Formats: sequence, C-alpha cells, structure tokens
Amino acid sequence: MLTRQFVSHVTLRRDTITTFDAYPFSLPAVRALDTLALHPKMTFLVGENGSGKSTLMEAMAVAMGFNAEGGSRNFNFSTHASHSALHNHLRIARGFRRPRTEFFLRAESFFNVATNIQRMDEEPGPGGSVIASYGGKSLHAQSHGESFMALLMHRFGSNGLYLLDEPEAALSPQRQLAVLARIHALVRQESQFIIATHSPILMAYPDAYIYQCDGEGIRRIAYEETEHFQVTRDFLANPQRMLNILLEE
Repeated sequence: MLTRQFVSHVTLRRDTITTFDAYPFSLPAVRALDTLALHPKMTFLVGENGSGKSTLMEAMAVAMGFNAEGGSRNFNFSTHASHSALHNHLRIARGFRRPRTEFFLRAESFFNVATNIQRMDEEPGPGGSVIASYGGKSLHAQSHGESFMALLMHRFGSNGLYLLDEPEAALSPQRQLAVLARIHALVRQESQFIIATHSPILMAYPDAYIYQCDGEGIRRIAYEETEHFQVTRDFLANPQRMLNILLEE
C-alpha cells in the first residue's frame, strides 16, 4: 500500500542470517526484531548504552544509502570502518514520495563530518560554497552544540528525512528545547525524523512512536513508561532523597 511518509517500516530479513549468536545479531534488540513500523513524523529508539539502538540506527541509515559516519547521501568519506553488517539484512519500505533533502547525524562522528564539509568547501562545485548551506561559518569554528544548531537551522529543511543518533550529546537542556521547537517546525513542513536518544526532553514529542531496546528485545512503549522519564521525574521530585540513597556511605 502506498504511503505519504518517506519510510514506513524496516524489516529484518531473518532468513538471510545464519546465526543469531554473533554480533550484531546477538543483541537483544536485533535478535527480537521482525518489522519496525515508523511514524510518519517522529520515531524514537531508546535504551541503555549497549542495548543496540545505535547499532540499529546506523544499520538503518546505511541501508537507506547514507554514509556510515554521517552526512547526506553524497558523503562518501570513511575515517574508520566500524559499522556492522546488519544493514545487509534490512529491508527498507519507502513511500511513493521522495524526500527533498536528507541527513544522518551521529554525535560521535560529527567532527569527521564537519571536517569533510570543510574539505569539500575548499573545492566548491557548481553549486558554490558548501559551508553556505550550514550557515556560512565553519562548523569547526563553533562549539559542538553551536555547530549542531547551525546544522539544524540552516542545513535541515522542509520535506526532509532525518536520522539522528543521540543529538542531545552536546546540548544544554535549553538548547534541547530549542531543538524540539525546530524539529516541530520541520515536521509541520512534512519532514520525517528517526532519532536514537537518551533525552527525556526530546522523546516527549507528542504522538511519537517510542521503541524501547533492552534485554527483552525491542517493543513500543508510552513516554511515561520510559526509564528516562521515570528516573528524571523521581530525581526532580525529591533530589535530596535520591542523593542520600546514591551517596550513602
């Protein structure tokens, strides 16, 4: 069935996998994966470090044609080939619409992306300066948080498909709120987001699909059911009590 969203679901081609006892197929989130339905506006992957959410995000991005370290589809640099073979076993269901623009952001390798952008800018093509698309200022001349905001405000646009892996890594809570507002503006302009995050601020986006990756596999849950929400709520409700428990000698 045709859909207006850019990507409607991702399916693990289980019949192509010879064993689930080796990485990355041994990760509970991957081992239990069948078909992951994606929201036309916002889908979150959440879970502890090592749960498999970033591995799954990376594999989805590579299967969609992105560079493993991030960037748009025309980025083909490689600093260190560390991505898994999971992308070879994913089937991406696309809608009849094609995004006007696309980008894959990985917080851990954004420095490498910024370096590649600067290198491309030194030899601009027919379209002119590459840096101009990112606000006109070198991303290396800004803090990590400032460069990400420049990316979001200048490079991201309407009718876009955006995959973000832990975008909150360099952002203050105030900046995360600004990101939430910008994302909403882009969603209203028919963009689609898939985000792996630890941020209870970002994952509060209304009506989003939230998938929990943990030792039990991968399943869709409500925002209030996430550990991120519950731990943050309990701490802020009574920080002294929590500190007494954590710092008890």
